[in-house]
Amino acid sequence: MTQTIATVTLVVAEYDAAINFYRDQLGFALLADIEMGGGKRWVVVGPKNGGGARLLLARADSTRQHDAVGNQTGGRVMGFLETDDFAGDHAGMLARGVKFLEAPRHEAYGWVAVFEDLYGNKWDLIEPKG
Repeated sequence: MTQTIATVTLVVAEYDAAINFYRDQLGFALLADIEMGGGKRWVVVGPKNGGGARLLLARADSTRQHDAVGNQTGGRVMGFLETDDFAGDHAGMLARGVKFLEAPRHEAYGWVAVFEDLYGNKWDLIEPKG
């Protein structure tokens, strides 16, 4: 039996702003945007090449969920966006307004820089060591 983590939920404040960030600033593809009734939508984004897990952008609909927006991992890095072109992706993301919290650095495992999504969740842009 083969198992894959295919989709991970990301609680967001508003669908369209989250779509705009992940599609327009990170360069992800909008894979699904389906009305579910009652103001809910099934919104899925992911890397254009189809690799890795996708994100289900779920609009917060309770106080507890609203409190989690932007702090889904208690301040730790939430996601790891792997690339085979760190310099190119880093420059492109900067040009599209992505906020990096540090300059790129080389670690034993590869090149990395931490950035924030539109709500303040932390991500690593990382090019693993060959």
